[in-house]
Amino acid sequence: MKTYSAKAADIKKKWILIDAENLVVGRLAAIIARHLRGKHLPTFTPHMDCGDNVIVVNADKIKFSGKKTDNKTYYRHTGYPGGIKSTTPAAMLAGKQPERVLQLAVKRMLPRGALANKQFANLRVYAGPNHPHEAQNPEKLDVAALNAKNIRV
Repeated sequence: MKTYSAKAADIKKKWILIDAENLVVGRLAAIIARHLRGKHLPTFTPHMDCGDNVIVVNADKIKFSGKKTDNKTYYRHTGYPGGIKSTTPAAMLAGKQPERVLQLAVKRMLPRGALANKQFANLRVYAGPNHPHEAQNPEKLDVAALNAKNIRV
């Protein structure tokens, strides 16, 4: 027996469309990260970008479980002394770029490094129901049907 290692010519990337309306952020981010890395495939190779391209629509309608919408805090630093800034998911979802909440969750679930940056570039997140990737014929993935806990009403 030999360990299978995928070559660049063997990799076939698919396009996946996910509607994020009423889905729990952490559960959705875990599913997206798994598809971006390619861990759902039997041909998964850790050092190759063998994951799929993922399109997420309605990212402004995602939900948090519990009281995380108000109690969770995101920190960033401006680069200047004393320049730490903080915000809550509620403020981010109400702001100009509500898709950032899901992007941060997915990015933090990927490993660090150059390969993860390439894999993260295969994620496209849109706040509304429209996306410009109809030509790729994305397959719809129903995350709400995978587990009853994935949806929050």
